[in-house]
Amino acid sequence: MNIYVKELKSHRKSLIFWSIGVILMVASGMSKYAGLKSSGQSITEVFSQMPKSMQAVMGIGPLDLSKASGFYGLLFLYLVLMATIHAAMLGATIISKEERDKTSEFLFVKPVSRSKIISAKLLAAFTNIVIFNLVTFVSSLVAVGKMSEGEDVNGDIAITMVGMFILQLVFLAIGSAISAVKKRPKTAGSLATGILLLVFLLSVAIDLNEKLENLKYLTPFKYFEAKNMMYGGGFEGVYLILSALIIVLLIYVTYVFYKKRDLNV
Repeated sequence: MNIYVKELKSHRKSLIFWSIGVILMVASGMSKYAGLKSSGQSITEVFSQMPKSMQAVMGIGPLDLSKASGFYGLLFLYLVLMATIHAAMLGATIISKEERDKTSEFLFVKPVSRSKIISAKLLAAFTNIVIFNLVTFVSSLVAVGKMSEGEDVNGDIAITMVGMFILQLVFLAIGSAISAVKKRPKTAGSLATGILLLVFLLSVAIDLNEKLENLKYLTPFKYFEAKNMMYGGGFEGVYLILSALIIVLLIYVTYVFYKKRDLNV
């Protein structure tokens, strides 16, 4: 069986599970917006009364929470967390699962090089995150569109999805590189997730303390924030370049170390 197809099939259930989760996240988030709006309270006023630390964790910033697009920008942070955790774990497991499951013989009997094997695996992982991103995009268009009351939200949602997709690629590369480098593949997923949470907490710390502003280049979560991309903000070139460098470098590391390592049969 083609390695690419095999990998798609082996991660099919996981992708369905994550896709259902993100659909529910979008639906419940925008339902919360509808509930707050119907209560007659000013949504912006409600959130402004929260402690600054809570506002930083929620990524509120300059978002106009009275609009559907602004509330979606608030929800976007949690969608990104889901997407990047999925990508990091996928990158780690798709590289190491044969060793983890003690089925490495499958790789040895194939008349293909290690480079072709890793390429097929990464292509399957890429396909998974594309599907996840599209599911998020479509569900967001539907849910936010129902609450928009004539507001043009498609452009804002589209630009945030592009940012999320780049972050997915970054953490996919982080997960795959860790898995290729580590001799104990079982711990690759947890380590990748740990790094993800660490850089996320760093992004929160930067929002809480302006003195840490220069550290923003160390956390990808500061690269594509909804509060900066929406309302015509777009992307910053330096973050696009940094993301590309991280992805290319870590994919290179994945190939180099995977080809050198001794697989555990």
